[in-house]
Amino acid sequence: MAADIDSHRLSRSAASGGMRHRCRATAALAIGGTVAATVLSALPAAQAAAGESTATVIVTGGDAGSAAAAVTAAGGHVVDLLPLIAGVSATLPVGRALAASYRVTANRPFTVASTTAAAASTAAAAAAGAGEPAVTLRSTVGLPPAGTEGSGVTVAVVDTGVADVPELAGRIVGHLDMSRSSDRDGFGHGTFMAGLIAASGVASGGAYRGVAPGANILDVRVANSDGSTGLVQVLRGLQAVASQGHRYGVRVVNLSLSSDSPAQVADDPLVLALDRLWHAGITVVVPAGNGGPAPGSVASPGIDPTLLTAGAVDPVDTIERGDDVVSSWSGRGDSADDLAKPDLVAPGTHVVSLRDPGSVIDTENPGSRVGDSYFRGSGTSMSTAVTAGAVADVLAVRPDLSPDAVKELLTGTTYDAPGLANPDAAGAGGLDAAAALAVAPTAAADPAHGHGWLKHRLDAGGGSVPGDPARWNRLTAALGADDLDAAARAWADLDPDSRAWASRAWASRAWASRTWASRAWA
Repeated sequence: MAADIDSHRLSRSAASGGMRHRCRATAALAIGGTVAATVLSALPAAQAAAGESTATVIVTGGDAGSAAAAVTAAGGHVVDLLPLIAGVSATLPVGRALAASYRVTANRPFTVASTTAAAASTAAAAAAGAGEPAVTLRSTVGLPPAGTEGSGVTVAVVDTGVADVPELAGRIVGHLDMSRSSDRDGFGHGTFMAGLIAASGVASGGAYRGVAPGANILDVRVANSDGSTGLVQVLRGLQAVASQGHRYGVRVVNLSLSSDSPAQVADDPLVLALDRLWHAGITVVVPAGNGGPAPGSVASPGIDPTLLTAGAVDPVDTIERGDDVVSSWSGRGDSADDLAKPDLVAPGTHVVSLRDPGSVIDTENPGSRVGDSYFRGSGTSMSTAVTAGAVADVLAVRPDLSPDAVKELLTGTTYDAPGLANPDAAGAGGLDAAAALAVAPTAAADPAHGHGWLKHRLDAGGGSVPGDPARWNRLTAALGADDLDAAARAWADLDPDSRAWASRAWASRAWASRTWASRAWA
């Protein structure tokens, strides 16, 4: 029986209690805009206990130059300037404190582990044995078998590297290597992600064509050949995107990595870096993580309210969408703590993409090979890449759309199914790239209110939305017409419980929505 590779299994998200703490921090960030950082005056006690004299850290505060000066004054060594987060990576003596205006964050691991997922279902195994799955990636998201979607858009794949395999010939516009390794992708994860986005499908007669086969790929390698990496290395890669991405036309970042973050959202340097790329016009897609089905199991940075977070949908090997379900292991939000994540779900179970011959996941999991050129895998890593490809498709049609507008468009055109009804698990629903492309020509370039997500919730039967549906419909109609006066009247007509719900849940959507909500509602 063929088995999937769950190549996204990283450090699992924190226990429910710790995650809920971060959820509340997310809500505070969303409503207030900023949260004052507290200062960690000393480096982790574990390093001191281990007898280490120095530790690798991120120092933020002021700007990169002042952070560098503070590190030097404390007897440390600056490794990288990171203007993207107004800070530096450095080594500092363990226990050495900096001035109160600086925050010291310890390096933490992001490890892509090569582990075999649970055995595939009988139907999936039979399909794999025949060399053709019952459902292809493009059919699940509504795209025709052939197409050149995504033309002219570059997606930065920040991952384990992207190998120069034949199906990406002419699509890779550059390699930015933060690992200083000799191979392009010794692990195989990044190549798989790039294939979901832009593979030509030539070796399969188009069956395994990517979601955006016309898109370009910028390989930003941030991991070693064994798949291991850390916060410092990932931030170096994101800084490279910020500094050099314009040369390659980068409009999308695919980050199919996550970790346990001990920091609150407002204090996490990774979230800060990704948010700044977002506000610079780059749509960032991140995974919900594989810690489900427990509530509050969305991993960092997927808990960030700004970014586009993808969970995984399982099409259960049928073309019909009515039987689609959220994959059992896909990270869930927690409505009790107002964690409105994931934003949507996309194919992440038994998906087929590019094999990197001789890579770690290839050699350790020969049963996951599909023919000579492809590989089968499961994880929200895959859902992230599929969603990033759909973002590229939309931007190829409407390059003027802001990241907020792209997020609003994709979450407002999702498809429904009984198995996708829980917003904590499925967000707005299943990714429908074809529907998004149909609406894209008339989409607002910079939506003011983010009403599409709420309209979807109401059209789907309301879910956990409190109050009178007729009053909500008047509000969404006013927002859709961009009539703020009518929207204000409709808002005032809602009962207190409805307004309280909107202040929490709506404020965790797009940045423009938060701004409007803070000004007009909260």
